[in-house]
Formats: sequence, C-alpha cells, structure tokens
Amino acid sequence: MPDVDVANTGILPAGGPGWQERVKGRVQESLQGSLQERLQERVGAARSGSEATAWARRRIVTGALVRGDAAAVLAACAGSLLVMAAAGALPGLAPATLAGWCALQIAALALCGLYGPIEAEPIERLRRRGLAAALAFGAAVLVGGSPSPWLWTAAGIAALLSIPFGHYAEGFVRARLVRRGVWGAATIVYGQGAAELARSLAARPELGLRPVGIVREPVSGLEPFRAAAPSGPAEEEGGAERMAELLATAEVALCTPGEREPGRFAWLTRHPFRQVIVAHQAPEVETVRLQTRCLGPIVGLVVRRAIFLPHNLRLKRAVDLAVTLPALILFGPLIGVLALAVKLADPGPAFYVQPRVGRDGRTIRVYKLRSMFRDAEARLAGHLAADEAARREWDRFCKLRDDPRVLPGIGGFIRRTSLDELPQLLNVLRGDMSVVGPRPFPAYHTERFGPAFQALRASVPPGLTGLWQISARSDGDLAVQEQQDSFYIRNWSIWIDLYILLETVPAVLTAKGAR
Repeated sequence: MPDVDVANTGILPAGGPGWQERVKGRVQESLQGSLQERLQERVGAARSGSEATAWARRRIVTGALVRGDAAAVLAACAGSLLVMAAAGALPGLAPATLAGWCALQIAALALCGLYGPIEAEPIERLRRRGLAAALAFGAAVLVGGSPSPWLWTAAGIAALLSIPFGHYAEGFVRARLVRRGVWGAATIVYGQGAAELARSLAARPELGLRPVGIVREPVSGLEPFRAAAPSGPAEEEGGAERMAELLATAEVALCTPGEREPGRFAWLTRHPFRQVIVAHQAPEVETVRLQTRCLGPIVGLVVRRAIFLPHNLRLKRAVDLAVTLPALILFGPLIGVLALAVKLADPGPAFYVQPRVGRDGRTIRVYKLRSMFRDAEARLAGHLAADEAARREWDRFCKLRDDPRVLPGIGGFIRRTSLDELPQLLNVLRGDMSVVGPRPFPAYHTERFGPAFQALRASVPPGLTGLWQISARSDGDLAVQEQQDSFYIRNWSIWIDLYILLETVPAVLTAKGAR
C-alpha cells in the first residue's frame, strides 16, 4: 500500500471496454518466462505486470500507427502516379519497388520518433513527419543508383504527399485509439491543482498523457472527481488494493505547478515511473518545442520569437504566394457562383469591403462575399436593444448564434463553411494578409483586448485562417482568442502554419464552431 492515497479520476478509464482482458491475454502470449523474470528483477513483482501491460499498450498503439502510415504511403504513391500520368510521364514501378519505398518510409518515421513510447503533440509530430519524408527520399537517392529522372520525380511527389496523407491517417487512428482508451501514457497527477490539470489533459488526449489517477494525502479530505471513500474494513482493504493497482499501472508521474514539498518528490523515487514530468505555470513562454539552458543551479527557458526574423518572414511570404496563386485559379469559378447566389438572395453588391486592423495597427480593406443584409448594422442595433441575452452574448463573443443580419440560406451556408472568406485570397496576394495568422478583426472587436495583446497581435500579418479557426472558432470567447493567438505568435514555425492549413480543411467541412 503506498503512503499516499491514489484516487481514480473517473474522467478517463484505464482502457476501453474489455481492454484489460485483451491486453492481459496478449501479454501472456507474448511474454516468455525469462522476460517476466527480468521485469520482476528490475521493477519488482508488483510492478512487472503493469510494465508488461504498458508494453502491450504501446505495441497496440504502434501497430495501429504503422498500419495507418502504410496506407498513407501507398495512397501517396497512387497520388504521385496520377500526377505523373497527367503529365504524360508515368514511370514503371515493380511491386518490389513500391514495397521497398513503403518500408523505407516506415523506417524513417520510426527513426524520427513517431512510434515512441511518449506520444508527442500533433504539431511536433507533423514536423517529425516532414523530416522523415525528407530522410526517406534522401536515403532512396543514395542507395537507388541512377534510374530514370521521372522515377525520382515520382518519389519526390510521393514523399511530399505522404506528409498530409500521413497526418490525416494519424488523426483517424488516434481518434479510434482514444475511444478505446489506449492512446497516451497512463499518468498519475499530484500536487496543487491536480484536478484542474487532469481535466485539461483529459480534454486534450492528443497530448499523449492519459490521466488515470490523482495522488493526494490521506488526511486531506479532498474528493477529486468520483473517488468513493471506503466505509468498512472490507471496503478499506479493497480500496487499498485498487489504489495500489492504479498506482502500479501509471507510466508517467506529473507534478503540478506550485508543488514544492520535498517529501512528495521523495515519493517519486520509490516508484519506477518511466517518465517524471515537473510542470511549471508559465503562460508567457507557452511553447511547442521547449528549449532549456543551464544557468548553474537555475534552469533557463529559451523563449523563441522566430516569426520576427526577416528570413522567416520572407519564407512565410513565399509560402503565401505558393498557396494563393493555385487557390485563386481553383476557387475562382466557385467564388463567381457564390456571388451570383448572393445577388439572387438580396439584390445589391455580391462583395463588400470591410475596414479591419492589420499589421502595425494600420487599417486594411478586407474583401468578403456578402453574407448579410445591406442594412445589417441597423438590424443588429435593434436586435441588441430588444434582447438582453443577445446583448450579453455579443459582449462576450462579438458574435451571435442567431444573427438577424445573416441572409437566409446562402448567407448562413457561406458563413458556416467560411466560403465568404475566399475573396481574401486577393488580400494575401496584395500582401495585406498572410494565409495563416491571427484573424483581422474590426476595430470594435480589437479594442476589447488589452493594450499589450493589441500590440502583440499587430506585430504580425493577419491571416486568412488561424489557430482559432481550427479549434474554438466562434465558440471561443475573447480570452480564448487571446490565448490562442498569443500561442501562435510565440511559437510560429513553418510547421505550425502547415498544421493549421491541414486542419482548416476538416474544420471547414464540418463547420466546427461556425456562426
């Protein structure tokens, strides 16, 4: 029995229905006696079973990820061949060549840590996926001799396509594994604010830490989540066993911000967790890839500001043009059809120009398809004056769920799908905006933020899509908008832009959080 009380959080089970039985069966089949003995010698008999269970869980996760990536690589090869066929230069590929390329890609992904025991968060995984694609292509060039240049072209296209295809395949696999309760390392959380941190991790399973219990002092009286207090000797004994079992299943121990009690840290040394994470409350340095520096007895956190470097701004502009020019050709006919539908719904201009706050606080003219009545402002003022609940909603979100300004039919459709924003590709082409960045808001919206955040927001180009659009969108209030835009600006990299672009597609198709 541990010297602390471990309560089941009740927010995430240790596994999906029947998962423990399936894992135990696989462990018994796969573990030989010698391995079991080594585990018991290394971590003790009480821990060896949980170590084997964790190993089996990782094997399930890795197997599912490998199968998803294999399907993505094959789909990328098919896409590459279609592109080459359209160009009239279809290279001949033997089945062995295709299998070899698939194996090479999977090996590169493994080498870049995509199948590691602690699953990295999605943006970092996307960066590693891009690195793996480049590594696989480079290895193929080095060992492949000198075949037809068309074959190398096809391999390069396949490597590029494997990045988005693999990202979407991984998202599909991760969602299934989360539902089964096997994605992420089983995590014990302890310290001040453990309940809040556990809830946060449970709400974001993609981070790879699955809270299964909270460590607490037996005398604290704290009752986090659904932990039931024992009421009799038999129940006390059963409760102790459950607590010990819960503690033994944990792969990771997470110490919350504010916990500095030496005795609690000493508790960690008596339990062989695979990883111990000491959390720090530092929203001003919230980062995807944290860098540290040794400053003697002090740990220094390196705050990156990559988006302000001139060469990165040039790179971002190059990506903007590479995305915008083909998009204008592709979506030009669609914009024309939607403009005609708007005119049929409400005679008048199909497009309108709205002044919004751009970089350095200057006013930019943003193009949009008109989704509202021509007298929209008068309709809004009358509605807010007559409906106090709508007034409160407007004050919090600067948006309304039932907006009287929106055109029936076509107006709601183009707003839900964000198709009304397509004309802003012209703003990107002009350099007023970027493809990815904080959304340009009207002055009345921007003025609701504090001066410091207004200055931070104005230091970068506004975007056609952003982190807010792929997550909370209109469901996020001003505080959420500030947190997400600050995170983007402080963590900018070409990979976070690519991640947002890829996630924009399902966000638009599902109209997530749109109003």
